[in-house]
Amino acid sequence: MRWIWIDKFVEFESGKRAVSIKNVTLAEEHLHDHFPGFPVMPECLMIEAMAQTAGILVGQARNFQEKVILAKINKCVFFHYVRPGDTLRLEANIESITAEAASTSGTIRCGDKTIAEISLMFSHIDQNLAGKEFPQENFVFTDTFQSLVQGIEITESN
Repeated sequence: MRWIWIDKFVEFESGKRAVSIKNVTLAEEHLHDHFPGFPVMPECLMIEAMAQTAGILVGQARNFQEKVILAKINKCVFFHYVRPGDTLRLEANIESITAEAASTSGTIRCGDKTIAEISLMFSHIDQNLAGKEFPQENFVFTDTFQSLVQGIEITESN
């Protein structure tokens, strides 16, 4: 099973920037255990939501020809809790992109509050230098992930 931690994209500028939305609801089972009586969204799941937002941005920049995986969390700072009923706005920006890797920076906001600042590094594993072989099919960008960008206007960066 693939867990999708974003609900939709609301802005997408190819090769440059993407903005996604995540609605946090009490219907999500993990909130019942984290923490009982004071449910908050786990920070690791917010990191994953940013990784999905930024990773799809990086993958789309190369027409989903590469298998893009999260390689490193360069920076991650949290400022506030996220509670059921909150709507998160995740903005990811590509800082650099090469044949082998991409670097991104991002911000998670809820209304006018900054929840987190996150910088991530992604690897294009088809271009890895270790000589490892990976399956031919793109097991990262499944139809489910690619469906997130269907129906939105993707603008081309200049």
